[in-house]
Amino acid sequence: MRPSRDVGIVGYGAYVPVYRIKGEEIARVWGRQAWPVEEKSVPGPDEDSLTMAVEAAKNALKRARIEPARIGAVYVGSESPPYAVKPSATVVAEALGITPELLAIDMEFACRAGTTALQDVIGLVGSGMIEYGLAIGTDTAQGRPGDELEFTAAAGAAAFIVGPGSESLALVEGSYSFVTDTPDFWRRAGEKYPRHAYRFTGKPAYFRHIVGAVKGLMTELGLKAEDFDYVVFHQPNVKFPLRVAKMLGFPREKVEPGLLSNVIGNTYAAASLLGLAAVLDIAKPGQRVLVASFGSGAGSDAISLVVTDAIEERRDLAPKVSDYIKRKVYIDYATYALYRGKISR
Repeated sequence: MRPSRDVGIVGYGAYVPVYRIKGEEIARVWGRQAWPVEEKSVPGPDEDSLTMAVEAAKNALKRARIEPARIGAVYVGSESPPYAVKPSATVVAEALGITPELLAIDMEFACRAGTTALQDVIGLVGSGMIEYGLAIGTDTAQGRPGDELEFTAAAGAAAFIVGPGSESLALVEGSYSFVTDTPDFWRRAGEKYPRHAYRFTGKPAYFRHIVGAVKGLMTELGLKAEDFDYVVFHQPNVKFPLRVAKMLGFPREKVEPGLLSNVIGNTYAAASLLGLAAVLDIAKPGQRVLVASFGSGAGSDAISLVVTDAIEERRDLAPKVSDYIKRKVYIDYATYALYRGKISR
């Protein structure tokens, strides 16, 4: 899929909570061997997917240098909205001063929701229906106590403002989606924690869909692995992104700059988008970037972008992903359990 006119990212922003819990602390409580994730981010007691989305979007606006009212659509992708019945996009738009004349949509497709939101906004801007659009991936991911997910399920947000190609920090070349009904991860209504199919989440789910989306995109655009300078994959853990990169012919060094899963965990709908933000923080004009998400259920979006000269003058207008990674306060399991609502007073 390609937009009918030149469009791209005119502003991007990230947010990661200050609190962290080490994997070894979780392992200590449950008497288990530590999962291969060093630590993960934890939202504070006054944070949720909405507050994080607003912070990331504010950073994107700083880099875009546009008035919020010029944004014609706000898409929020998340699987942890604070309300069961109440839109998140309207709250974010109101907080940013974008309302009332806009399209506001909440997206759901597990960890793929953020890139799907970005694809939709690219389509709206590319068709000329709106001048600018805002896409956000944000999650305060859940994990059942003692489960593997508790070692990796983290929190964070990333926001991207799409606009005319002439103003872009990174031009969109095209996107490709690959989707099947593969039930590797689910949560029924009323259940507090999601369930997963363990190793089934790998070969038939994560790897099949990312490989399908990336190969489809490269075929459509006439590109090969060596044409990309950086690649970002969804990061449920440390091993999966590196393994799928090898399957597709990408060397490890092209993946590392956006590999955040070991230091902040799996931020679900924000994971691949945070990785993209981390790459844009260091990429040079002319370099090509591939981002490929994965959402359980299952599907993958692959998007190709080319960085422009505008990145140099606007990159430092807002905090970088690395700034949020360095800013951290460690907490113990009891504090973590209180903040995440696993125990109550």
